Amino acid sequence: MTTTIFNREGEVMNNRFGGMGRNFFRLILGAAGLVIGAIVLFSVVQVTRINAGYVGVEINLAGSQRGAREIPIRTGWVFYSPLKTQVIEFPTFVQTVKWTADMNEGHPLNEELVFNSKEGQEVRTDVSLSYAIDAAKVPDFYVKYRTDDLERFTHGILKDIVRNSLNEVASTYTLEDIYGENKARFLRESRDRIQAQLLPVGVGIQQFGFIGKPRFTAAIEQAITQKTQAITEAERARNQLAVTQAEMAKAVAEAEGEARSQVERARGEATSAIERARGEAEANRLRQASITPQLLEWRRLENQRALVDKWNGELPRMIVSDKAGMIMPLPTGQQ
Repeated sequence: MTTTIFNREGEVMNNRFGGMGRNFFRLILGAAGLVIGAIVLFSVVQVTRINAGYVGVEINLAGSQRGAREIPIRTGWVFYSPLKTQVIEFPTFVQTVKWTADMNEGHPLNEELVFNSKEGQEVRTDVSLSYAIDAAKVPDFYVKYRTDDLERFTHGILKDIVRNSLNEVASTYTLEDIYGENKARFLRESRDRIQAQLLPVGVGIQQFGFIGKPRFTAAIEQAITQKTQAITEAERARNQLAVTQAEMAKAVAEAEGEARSQVERARGEATSAIERARGEAEANRLRQASITPQLLEWRRLENQRALVDKWNGELPRMIVSDKAGMIMPLPTGQQ
């Protein structure tokens, strides 16, 4: 009886502990399954975000995409399977590069561009270039160059395109054209040639030009300096000649003006004298026309009247004879 009781208790304990073990094992299996499922899920599906100013392309790792049209463009949040595809980002904002001989600008090495002119003379120059990739053309860019490293593209492929274009265009230009008044046309043609090669893959040239002036050999630099000095001296002499001619023209103009002024003054004086003489002659004519016998008689009578008015009643004491030198005294009333 006692043995039976103990056996039953042992069976109960065994059942209880056995159930707990099975539940714990199931819990472990469930957690492991969740972890494995999460690992598989994240291996199969991932999410990434394409920021503003960038565009992504989803590349099939199996290589089944045969052209740029089969490569989708992605923006914003993108879900993809890293087992099958890869999302590559490209910036669409403007990229600027400077290739110079200055170690403190760009990379710490001499990156100047060298090309030859029409005469075969070597030209060294620092170049600045800005470009941007068209978002719609990013698949074409990737298909052609198979790279997402723009630093490598800029200082490798793009630099070679620029150098080759400069050489091709410079072969039709003389040194004087390259550094002189035709420099703008030379740079414009070089830019157009660069753009023509990059346009199919969506790379647009925003800016292209020299940084400073091109550099030549010492002999060419000396010849350019001497020519510049000669041009400067000739221009100075031309300016001095122009100043002298202007001063002479001014002096001549002043002399001509003074002469014209004197002529006009003399003409005015002569005209005035003529008018005065004409006036006097007209006055004299009018006077002569106004003297008549009646006027003369009237004047004589007026003069006699004036003498009579002035007479004090005394007779003259002597008279003068018609004969020269004969004076006759007249008798007076006094005894």
